[in-house]
Amino acid sequence: MKWQALSLAGLAEAALRFGCSTLTVQRLDPVVEPGNSPSAHVHQVVGGNAFRALVDPSVDVGNVANCTTCVFTEDKSNYWTAVLYFRARNGSFHRVPQYPNAVFHDGQQAGMTIYYTQESFFSNGNQRITSFKPGFRMTVGSPAASTREEAVQYRGLRYTCLQDILTRGQETYELPKKPCPAGIMAIHHFPACWDGKNLDSPDHQSHMFNTARGSFQVADPCPASHPVRMPQVAYETMWNTTMFNDPALWPEDPNEQPFVWSTGDTRGYSTHADYLFGWEGDSLQRAMDANCFFQRCSVGNPEGVLKVQTAEEQNACRIPVTVQEDVDGWLDELPGGKALW
Repeated sequence: MKWQALSLAGLAEAALRFGCSTLTVQRLDPVVEPGNSPSAHVHQVVGGNAFRALVDPSVDVGNVANCTTCVFTEDKSNYWTAVLYFRARNGSFHRVPQYPNAVFHDGQQAGMTIYYTQESFFSNGNQRITSFKPGFRMTVGSPAASTREEAVQYRGLRYTCLQDILTRGQETYELPKKPCPAGIMAIHHFPACWDGKNLDSPDHQSHMFNTARGSFQVADPCPASHPVRMPQVAYETMWNTTMFNDPALWPEDPNEQPFVWSTGDTRGYSTHADYLFGWEGDSLQRAMDANCFFQRCSVGNPEGVLKVQTAEEQNACRIPVTVQEDVDGWLDELPGGKALW
């Protein structure tokens, strides 16, 4: 078989953790709604500037984009989620701002933290980790999920009510029902077992299989149907809800909470994320074959293999706004007129 695991000797145990500033906030989704402008709901997007309403799967995005909002300059991939809004008592909506995560995020503007780990932070499970290929894309979660039972099947999608920027654990399937002192962290863990054949699938998920347990725990083995262990991709988005923490702004009913996804979801079950691979050349494979951890994967460190850029260079990378509508400030309705559910 083409994708044989290597012998135990010399296997690498790399892990990447890096920040990406915001590239754009608008209604575009080249994976689920290719060519639609606007797409059904608003997304917040980070990564390379090849992002468009339509991204041809036959095109190597790593060779098309000429800048990225991510720390590592060779990462022209795109990462995106829905957008979180606050709903006031008078029924108006305001987009919740994002803020950079803790550690290694100096100068980052909004955006997300991206992870590429192996079987866990410190182990590859005695397998060589195979990089994604040009044209690869996937999603996790469902924008239509409306029940807790539907949400539970996506094991890596959770929320943390942040007591401070370093809070971890106590993850929930639902959006928090009380003000959080440091905001809300939305967590998205993608599957990491590939069928070894398809770069995408009709539902954008079947070509992958999820053996992750969430919270960066050691993953279960890949099944025979999806035998190729790929990097474990995860996003952390820090939503700065603190400007809305005045209890007088919250619903009078203590069983309700005021945050709503751009999908119209008022409970949090529809949280989802998209991934479009765009690392240049063999740069991601080199990183996965290295023995480097987080920022020590940067060139200049003894085990570093990836080029980095300044925060100013990250923040200068943007794409035009092609969907002309208000997504910020106080709005009478969600962009696209999405109804609440």
